Amino acid sequence: MKNRSREERIKSKWVGAHVSVSGGVFNAPKNAHDIGGVAFAMFLKNQKRWVAKDYDDKIIKKFKDEMKKYDFNTDYIMPHAGYLINLANCDPEKWQKSLDALIDELKRGEQLGLKYINLHSGSHLGLISLEEGYDLIARGINEAINATEYITIVLENTAGKGNTIGGDFEELKEIIDRVENKDRVGVLLDTCHTFDYGYDLATEEGYKKTFEEFENLIGFKYLKGIHLNDSMYGLACKKDRHESIGNGMLGMDFFKRFMNDPRFDNMPITLETIDQSIWKEEIELLYSLIAE
Repeated sequence: MKNRSREERIKSKWVGAHVSVSGGVFNAPKNAHDIGGVAFAMFLKNQKRWVAKDYDDKIIKKFKDEMKKYDFNTDYIMPHAGYLINLANCDPEKWQKSLDALIDELKRGEQLGLKYINLHSGSHLGLISLEEGYDLIARGINEAINATEYITIVLENTAGKGNTIGGDFEELKEIIDRVENKDRVGVLLDTCHTFDYGYDLATEEGYKKTFEEFENLIGFKYLKGIHLNDSMYGLACKKDRHESIGNGMLGMDFFKRFMNDPRFDNMPITLETIDQSIWKEEIELLYSLIAE
């Protein structure tokens, strides 16, 4: 295959950040544009509350108008579901509350014309086995898919804190295996979480091994997006503490490898690094790492 120019390779990387929706979800496109992003993540409602006011037609139209105004493509928008949702909770009432909240989020995404919702798999809370946790999560995903039209649920890997499920690629595979409509499930990898869990992205050998394992267990066909973050602490710390690009334990060599890796072309790559005031500079830095 003919080598692509640097300009072509830059255009194949869609980098942005998780931006604020303060004042209304329709503010997200401008906020992403203002930092030089061509992708973005956002919350569709208050991430720490179960219930929110429904969107009205004005909000939906304004969001779509802003998407057009700032030339954003829905292929590269990855909303994040609320933090309260836990489909691995074995309490039937709490599980149902989580399912209802997820369905609400998916319907909001569909109202806005979006393609993906990023979801944390959940925590078994030390009350049930991993297997039982997989079953509950997949049951919830299956029911949420059946209750909505088209949107894809994208499972995010975890750093392994507490009793969370989904840090190990094998755990994500077990959930996907139980999902009936595999066209509507995917995976998002957070680079800080991946490293914190114990996958050594910081070395060239570890990077190669990590993504070979991901391909063999899950497959890149399921990879729908990346949260690109450095890690404040060391390999396998399981702390989930993000750091600014190049200032943590992953180091700049990792980000150079990543930005020049075609396996991560044409998907949303969003920053959740710790200093929003330098997101524009971080995005520019990442693009500068693409080799001549």
